[in-house]
Amino acid sequence: MEHLRRCVELAAQAWEAGDFPFGSVLVSGDGTVLAEDRNREVTMADETRHPEFELARWAAEHMTPKERAAATVFTSGEHCPMCAAAHAWVGLGRIVYAASSEQLANWRAALGVNLSPVNALPVTAIAPSITVEGPVPGLWEKMHELHRRPRKAG
Repeated sequence: MEHLRRCVELAAQAWEAGDFPFGSVLVSGDGTVLAEDRNREVTMADETRHPEFELARWAAEHMTPKERAAATVFTSGEHCPMCAAAHAWVGLGRIVYAASSEQLANWRAALGVNLSPVNALPVTAIAPSITVEGPVPGLWEKMHELHRRPRKAG
């Protein structure tokens, strides 16, 4: 729960910076936090700047295949198809998320927000061998609240 709470904090930081509210933490097999990131797709004007994708890149550069397989990515929202593929390609281990892609798609639709240019699919539809856990009660509600906050002007 500690790592997921940090993901929600990172998601809130992303939102305050003008990005979409997503945050992720990469944890080694022994429980050490190795890296963390937040969404930066709006502020960097690059739709691929998802934290899960950034952590996959970081893992590929800094970890052995064995270390990657033992690691866990904790994240505020279930990986999108792009991030799930990156996660699988670099051989990262399990994923634990606060809110599911289905929940996120439903929240966006209810808010009348433009839907993603790609289908919201569960991680296991993209990378069936990855172990996933989520959504997590108590935290998905916090993510729902973040997604309902009004956008900042400017």
